[in-house]
Amino acid sequence: MQRLSASTTPVSALQHHRSLGAPGIVHLGLGNFHRAHQAVHTARALEHTEGPWAIVGVANSSAAVAQAMRDQDMRYGVVEISPERTEVGVPAVHSDVLVAAQQPEAVLDALAAQETRIVTLTVTEKGYSYSPRTQRLDLDDPAVRADLDGGAPRTTVGRLARALQRRAATHAAPVAILSCDNLTGNGELTGRLVREFAEALPAPEREDLLAYLRDSVSFPNGMVDRIVPATTDAYRAAVAERLGLRDEAPVPAEPFSMWVLEDRFAAGRPAWEHGGVTFTDDVEPYELMKLRLLNGTHSLIAYLGALEGCDLIADSTARPHIAEAARQVMRADYLPSLTMPSDIDFDDYAAQLFTRWSNSALGHRTRQVGSDGSTKLAQRVPVPAALHLAAGRMPQHLALCVAAYLRATTAPETNEHTAAIVDPAAEALREAHAGAASTREFAAAALRDGLLGDELAAHGEFQARVAEFIDVLATHGVAAATEEALQAQR
Repeated sequence: MQRLSASTTPVSALQHHRSLGAPGIVHLGLGNFHRAHQAVHTARALEHTEGPWAIVGVANSSAAVAQAMRDQDMRYGVVEISPERTEVGVPAVHSDVLVAAQQPEAVLDALAAQETRIVTLTVTEKGYSYSPRTQRLDLDDPAVRADLDGGAPRTTVGRLARALQRRAATHAAPVAILSCDNLTGNGELTGRLVREFAEALPAPEREDLLAYLRDSVSFPNGMVDRIVPATTDAYRAAVAERLGLRDEAPVPAEPFSMWVLEDRFAAGRPAWEHGGVTFTDDVEPYELMKLRLLNGTHSLIAYLGALEGCDLIADSTARPHIAEAARQVMRADYLPSLTMPSDIDFDDYAAQLFTRWSNSALGHRTRQVGSDGSTKLAQRVPVPAALHLAAGRMPQHLALCVAAYLRATTAPETNEHTAAIVDPAAEALREAHAGAASTREFAAAALRDGLLGDELAAHGEFQARVAEFIDVLATHGVAAATEEALQAQR
């Protein structure tokens, strides 16, 4: 079977037919999400108006996807899958791919190039080298210290800062840095972390970089939303069946895709409004809606499902007690902590989420959603939980979510699905669990160590409730824990 390439791609599968122009975007994080989200929206924008918006994709360390894309003339298929249909499109918006670990200078050159007008990022929450507890750059991180000392930068913030230094010292052309990760105020946070890196540099370097940041660099806030599972042979087979071509780098995705942005681009942007992007002066309502109602609830579904032996999110959602817990955490615990965007109805949005989570054809796994919970939950749980606690209410399902996370992380032997959940805090949590005299002592220690910030670390009643749910999960199982949460809430 022929391989997907520029010459073999069917015209009917191409998602744009205009010239890419020069590479105007450099993207850090060449994973599935970028290739199924920003790349697709950019392809749709280019279908309307061409421009210098080809994307240079940068993988952090793994060369597998980069090499596959090189071998396929930067082509790959996006497999949109639902129980009703499967369609394959080819965005074809990348002009080059790099691997930062192998080509550090080439990456800095691309970021610093005068033609580069936008730098986008999907490096996950843990890729920003900051403390969720303090919201500041982790200057004690050895990789951050090494980046400050010079040499080839290893962190995302270090790469950005060093590239911006080069820009400031050469052409000083403006540029926008656009985070596409699930972080509250992701643009503001990225800008603050880069400035904190600059402030830690020696005086001459510091002043020049800070002046350039102030005058020529924008950091728009944004919200991204699309469920994108890991690639498997099933999706390679889908491309082969529909296009008659072999694709070594396909990306699966649900049909739904959403991108909301502030229109603050220092050097221009693609016509993304024609590619399905919503522009607004206030991203926060969309951002909090997604972080809490979708992502926060997704975490609860993943941990409860994994503990009950579910491989897929759709399998978890199909269990009535887990679905009811998801409905309750959305309506009772998360909804009072946010203001819905004026153009979105809560009931419609919630119904749409359940449709998406129930997409059995997508193959989205509990282990994928559940991994890195220590960074994810810190973005989703503390503020809503603290709001309820300050009002004298126990957020039962938020406590259940934290308990399910701690149980899944510290008792991975429960089954293969919990064993497959990966978390940077797992080892420390397991040590705390092994050394605790009681579940209450363990829960207090886990939260006291800054897992979810300072406010919950000092709230003994919340810690006690988390401990109670851990014991119920361990002794009686998921169904009993969800029933207890429901009854306590009522």
